[in-house]
Amino acid sequence: MGLVPIYYGVCMPRRITVTLDGDVYRRLVEESVKRYGTVRALSKVVNELPRERFSSREDLIRLIYSDKITWISTEDFVRFRGGLSERFESR
Repeated sequence: MGLVPIYYGVCMPRRITVTLDGDVYRRLVEESVKRYGTVRALSKVVNELPRERFSSREDLIRLIYSDKITWISTEDFVRFRGGLSERFESR
């Protein structure tokens, strides 16, 4: 069996049935009312929350693994390192 391509951002909206626990449903309703002032935006919230979660995780991973280049003077580095040592020893 070959690989199946996945096209992100090209999918048509799908209607599905999801069984939610009571506490999850209540929090989604609260979030819908908080964001939009109505429970009728529940589907919108259900779509937004995972999108926000996935997006922020991808941003964090990209930040962690990206090249980080900075310039610092020797004096600033020695001062920074001394501060770290003091905080470590004070624990």
